[in-house]
Amino acid sequence: MALSLTPEQQQLLASLPHTIGSAMAFAGKSGIFGTGKEMFTNSKALLEGMRLYPNNELIRSILPDPQAADRSAEIAEMRATRDWMQSRIRDKQVNSQEKLVDMAVADASEANNLLMTLDPAVAAEYRQWVLGAAEKVAMASSEGGFLGFGGEQFSEGERKLLDQLKNALGVG
Repeated sequence: MALSLTPEQQQLLASLPHTIGSAMAFAGKSGIFGTGKEMFTNSKALLEGMRLYPNNELIRSILPDPQAADRSAEIAEMRATRDWMQSRIRDKQVNSQEKLVDMAVADASEANNLLMTLDPAVAAEYRQWVLGAAEKVAMASSEGGFLGFGGEQFSEGERKLLDQLKNALGVG
């Protein structure tokens, strides 16, 4: 089955995991090192999508192909997605954690409308992939502790955001 997506739709679906990961990383109060760890965890969790969903055409179209002969094309695609996402953030005047969360939830809802037009199995795996990565980000660092000790692994802000994302993606 070939995906029938416009470039704008493809960019939305490609950037959503990064938008959600960033929103989740800033949803808690992990501090600079904790937030950095969460952002790294997001990248790692997203790349796991190739292993977890090797036959998912949508996920394969988003992630860089490790077997690609032309790595420059893969890099150009990743840069195009990054640039599209940065432009979207500027256009929507996202300049706070709250606005980033709002954008992530709105984009998830818009993505869900697209996903409902795709093969249900492909869409379900995409949702699992994106939400699974978000949950891994939330669990990557604890909030509210002192010098890395104590605190809670999955903060109230992260739980609330995950619930909003599940609802927006039609999973909740």
